[in-house]
Amino acid sequence: EEIYPETDNRRFNFGSLEQVMEGKFRPGHFNGVAQVVSKLFDITQPDRAYFGEKDFQQLTIIRAMVHQLNYPVKIVPCPIVREADGLAMSSRNRRLTPGQTKHAPVIYRTLLQSFDSKNHSTISGLKKQVIETIEKTPELKVEYFEIIDGNTLQSISEWNSTKYIIGCIAAFCGEIRLIDNITYINN
Repeated sequence: EEIYPETDNRRFNFGSLEQVMEGKFRPGHFNGVAQVVSKLFDITQPDRAYFGEKDFQQLTIIRAMVHQLNYPVKIVPCPIVREADGLAMSSRNRRLTPGQTKHAPVIYRTLLQSFDSKNHSTISGLKKQVIETIEKTPELKVEYFEIIDGNTLQSISEWNSTKYIIGCIAAFCGEIRLIDNITYINN
């Protein structure tokens, strides 16, 4: 017996939330995530659900899904948990070679440096600096680095565009794709 009949597959419209960053490189991914999470919520009917801030776009999509379906669920963001060297914890980290494990923390160190230099740089200048700094490191290749409005996920071009600014990055360390982010200005 099918647990989820084919007719129960919901299609979500997240608009611009799913067309940037992760969604740009993985079309349809967030619709699949929302289908699975909505079915889980239907079965468990939770009061609260906890999602990590490491995947900032996914957290935003889940909030949008909860709003669209009018679920009485409070979405609780959980801070990024980091290794001692600053690398955001992920099951993917186990696939890194010892050499890659030495290089991967450069991603977060560079994000921290960008936080310190944000007051002395334009957004476009800072984006260029972050990408160049990371890509000086062997085995690291940036897929994207976006500085966005944390509410809309849209790229911004001026620091005063919004009070909630997040820098989101995806980078390859060898063949392993790692994501991370940093809050520049909190709401």
